[in-house]
Amino acid sequence: MCKKEVLVRCESGLHNKQATYFVQKANEFESSIWLESENRKMNAKSLLGIMSLGIVAGTTVTLTAAGTDEEAALDALEQLLQRDIY
Repeated sequence: MCKKEVLVRCESGLHNKQATYFVQKANEFESSIWLESENRKMNAKSLLGIMSLGIVAGTTVTLTAAGTDEEAALDALEQLLQRDIY
C-alpha cells in the first residue's frame, strides 16, 4: 500500500471536468485507490464520491493505493491535481 499527500493546484479544484478526468484516470489502474480530504475518504473511481468531497484549489489531500500498479496510479493522479484541464 502506498500513500501520498498532494496539494491540489488546479484552479478549478475537483469539480466538473477536472473530477471526471480524475476518475477516468483512476479507472485505468487495477489498484484500489482512495482520496481523503478533511477526514472523509472516498473511492477515487467514483465520480459522485469525488465530487461530494468538495475539493478546492489549495487543499491538501491524501491519495492511497493498494495493488500491483499502486505507485504508477498515485504518480498519474498527482499530476492531474497539479494542472487544469479544459
